[in-house]
Amino acid sequence: MNTRTQKVAPSSAVTYIIGSETSAFAISDLQLRVCPILATIGLGLLVVLPSGYVSFLFTKGMGLRRTNDMPWIALFANHTVMLVIALALIAWLTRGRLSEYGLRWPKQKSYVLPALAWGAFFGLLMTVVDYLPQILKHLPPPENLPLAPGSVAVWLFFEGIFVGPTEEIPFRGLLQTFLMQRSSGRVRLWNYEMHVAGVILAILFAIAHLTSFWTENFWIALGQQIYAFALGILYAYWREQSGSLLAPIIGHNVSDGVEYVLMFIMTWVWR
Repeated sequence: MNTRTQKVAPSSAVTYIIGSETSAFAISDLQLRVCPILATIGLGLLVVLPSGYVSFLFTKGMGLRRTNDMPWIALFANHTVMLVIALALIAWLTRGRLSEYGLRWPKQKSYVLPALAWGAFFGLLMTVVDYLPQILKHLPPPENLPLAPGSVAVWLFFEGIFVGPTEEIPFRGLLQTFLMQRSSGRVRLWNYEMHVAGVILAILFAIAHLTSFWTENFWIALGQQIYAFALGILYAYWREQSGSLLAPIIGHNVSDGVEYVLMFIMTWVWR
């Protein structure tokens, strides 16, 4: 009687760089190369630098007085250019298959409810961090936001609707997906696990707000770095787990929108 020996392929072992299978924090199967990280940063600069230049041109063309009266005009121009460049790069990289970069409906769990809850929490936290001196002294925010209906409507539209897609499509759509496809590694904290690219993008997202150290009190700027990193982690986790940018966009809109609602309330009560 002939016998056949069936070979069983060994299961792939997980290589832990930090921690272990049972530890609360662990980094496993890490394979990062310098070139993909530099390419990701380069893509980010392709998005950010032209949009910054357009914002500068708008500010210069409008003049100082008009810019102070309507600062949102340059912001709309800046974010519109960011969005257009990011979408063009995604279309080029995917040959038109935009869904590969998160521009799709969520695969299974949408994370919309966590995005609403965490967005509201971070909106409150951001307000406290950004304006603690004014809150303690019962002073309005230094932006001196006009309370005219048009001003309120424009700012809330920008911060509560427009800012989410125009920042999340470039960061979590373009940059995070690009780096995820060209690197490997998992980061786990208790039961939550994500691709290392999401952590790197959260760091870059925080670095994008470094200018606050030149314009704010050191401790306020440090607090802004911490919450920017935390938000970057949340957005990256939702994008990876859902396969969609829906939850990151909603969370981003809610957090910024809540902060501006509170800013308008502070201006109305304490001006």
